[in-house]
Amino acid sequence: MPIDAVLFDVDDTLCRYRRSAAELLSLAFDDVGVEPFFSVEAYHRRYSEFMPETDGVADLRRECFAAIAEESGFERDVGYAVADAFAAERDHRDVEPLPGALEAVESLGEDHAVGVVTNGDPGMQSQKLEGLGLADAFEVVVHAGYDTAAKPDPEPFERALSVLDVSPERAVHVGNSLSSDVAGAHNAGVGSVWLDQGTAPDPVPHYTLGSMRELRRPPWLTESES
Repeated sequence: MPIDAVLFDVDDTLCRYRRSAAELLSLAFDDVGVEPFFSVEAYHRRYSEFMPETDGVADLRRECFAAIAEESGFERDVGYAVADAFAAERDHRDVEPLPGALEAVESLGEDHAVGVVTNGDPGMQSQKLEGLGLADAFEVVVHAGYDTAAKPDPEPFERALSVLDVSPERAVHVGNSLSSDVAGAHNAGVGSVWLDQGTAPDPVPHYTLGSMRELRRPPWLTESES
């Protein structure tokens, strides 16, 4: 069956920060004048825990850092200070596209409906798309966890396809995360296109990419279609 719509994840699919979160967290600890008491991996593991009760990524980060500080024997205010220093260092427009990502959006947009389904704060993700020059490239952008339930819930995919007026079996979703992108696409009945992260895939995606450059020749096309 032909594919009419292509949905994209943002982080580590379309782009990555030029300065890593680990680098910014190290700078934030230095700015506050405390020894590092948690890693960026610990922050990312706790991220979803605070999503339902916070308003935007800045608030989420502050509450998460404060909770970790308290659990580590510090006052919550120390966590808030580290979060504020982290935010002061972060520029969400300072992102670089993954190789082939911009070309993939442009070429696929010529004969497919294109959209974004991202687990990310609307203000943060919109700045990334602006930094990439893609602010107006998509017909729909769904901020899962904010506009809808977070991926891998099927709701964000269903919301995007409803706007595009495309049925799930005629759509694919491109992303790097097995647990949110691939699993979420499967939950919504959408084809999954996984950007290989060098791990054994579980769940198994419908298509696997070594690089976004491979979307120049979409893997869902047969020889006769291409």
